[in-house]
Amino acid sequence: MKIADRLPALFVVAVLIGGGAVIAWRFLSGPADSAIVSVRVPALSATAQDGRKAFDANCAECHGPNGAGTDQGPPLVHATYNPGHHADQAFFLAAKRGVRAHHWNFGDMPPLPQVTDDQINAIVRYVRELQQANGIRFRQHRM
Repeated sequence: MKIADRLPALFVVAVLIGGGAVIAWRFLSGPADSAIVSVRVPALSATAQDGRKAFDANCAECHGPNGAGTDQGPPLVHATYNPGHHADQAFFLAAKRGVRAHHWNFGDMPPLPQVTDDQINAIVRYVRELQQANGIRFRQHRM
């Protein structure tokens, strides 16, 4: 049998081996960067720096570093959370009481009783400074 006669079978084997290698590489290389949006981090005020620390300790697991979102929670540096649609009080109440899923399909957010009022206020300042640096400003919400 000539090699030319075996090319279709060799091609199929090569594709299967290549596909298996790609799947193995993706599986073994660990999780990809799961950020939903890209976030530019500005120079932060002292309050926002405190907020960043509290955010990293309490919020980043789901909302991602710098509020960029993950596969577990939405990005907070997103037009949906502009101050005209979600006032600062909405963030405060979300941390205190939790939130039913309504804009995204990530599931409900539980309350965060370990986060103090001062920490929540600093987190809100941090998120607002990130939003502003990324072009997200007050836009009147209309229903």
